[in-house]
Amino acid sequence: MGLSLQKSSTDNTCRKIRDYLAKNEIILSFGFENCIFGFDTKNWQKQAKQELSRPITHRGARDTRRFLFAAAELVTFDDQGRFVIPDSLLKFAKIEKPIVVGAGDHFEIWNLESWQKHKSNLPPQE
Repeated sequence: MGLSLQKSSTDNTCRKIRDYLAKNEIILSFGFENCIFGFDTKNWQKQAKQELSRPITHRGARDTRRFLFAAAELVTFDDQGRFVIPDSLLKFAKIEKPIVVGAGDHFEIWNLESWQKHKSNLPPQE
């Protein structure tokens, strides 16, 4: 089932996110602070390599791997540029009204209310 999102050039989504959404496939996974992380395949491979370089003997490294990799889903776009967020990720992030947030090498999908609360607690930008 899931939730369908459509790429749009008329909204305020930054160019980098639109570039991610212009690809045919992305990786979605659990994100920190109860959001969903989204990566293009190149940046996902880079992130995976970084996580796998951490020693397996460290519990934190094992836990982070489990968190990210166990929930990772390859998501493809339909002919109209839409993709479906899997139910398991929607439940994890408690998404009712989605908002896409740029985060440098990835993007994040938040529930709008959760994002507004989280954003209000961020330190002011100087």
